[in-house]
Amino acid sequence: MTTENASIAVPGVAQAHSQEVASGNRFAFGDNWHRYLKIVDDKRIERAVESLQAMLEVKDLQGKSFLDIGSGSGIFSLAARRLGARVFSFDYDPRAAACTQELKRRYFEHDREWQVQTGSALDREFLGRLGRFDIVYSWGVLHHTGDLWGALANVDRNVAEGGKLFISLANDQGEASRRWTTVKMLYNRMPSHLKGSFAVLVYLPLELRKFVGSLAKGRPQAYFSSIWNYGVNRGMSWWRDNIDWIGGYPFQVSKPEEILDFYRARGYTLLKMTTCGRGHGCNEYVLQRNPQPGNGR
Repeated sequence: MTTENASIAVPGVAQAHSQEVASGNRFAFGDNWHRYLKIVDDKRIERAVESLQAMLEVKDLQGKSFLDIGSGSGIFSLAARRLGARVFSFDYDPRAAACTQELKRRYFEHDREWQVQTGSALDREFLGRLGRFDIVYSWGVLHHTGDLWGALANVDRNVAEGGKLFISLANDQGEASRRWTTVKMLYNRMPSHLKGSFAVLVYLPLELRKFVGSLAKGRPQAYFSSIWNYGVNRGMSWWRDNIDWIGGYPFQVSKPEEILDFYRARGYTLLKMTTCGRGHGCNEYVLQRNPQPGNGR
């Protein structure tokens, strides 16, 4: 892991990102994360810490290096740093990188063990300069790069021997995924003042279906409880996650067997996996890079 101080200003990345957003070909994730920062508190941060501990099956990350690819709000970079890891965070969206920088300022200002920068998971030269890490983390990011399989191959180079790769990727629902892709494309290409209303119209039928289902079971409170307690899930925000889902474009999907085959061929072993079944959402994978023979590990 690099130990040099890193700036969040990389003009080439910022310009490319700005052009993609302006053309309607990319969702402005950073704007969404900027709003999320207003509700980040110690409870949400603790949920993020617990999520990392549970999925990585560790009590702490003392002595470990942690690469957060597509750091977004920065809450999981913060969680990793609280667990004792040396952290390098980057995001393609300059405003998202700024959000990560803001969380660093709030909780670890002047800390040289946490670096933040803009960068792309499709930039092999950039990733090569970062070196290898004990843990490479990328939650709900690589399927938004525009080249999912290229990104999956690229991040492999950052995982140390014996290191862990923790990724989550959008589930392939077949025809439903293609419909969601159309929804996302429409959202990004419509005027800003219509996007909120569009998001409500998209989600209203889905939420009504969930509510009716809870009524049929005689448990209407379960529906409202799931929204009220949404922050228990990784410390996230129900509304901000919904906007992220509706607007998240570019968008590609994958099946668990495809991901497992892809990384098995690259010398990884699956340690843990959670899937969303047939529903929309992300499948989570924790994989470990097998040490090469003769390296004494």
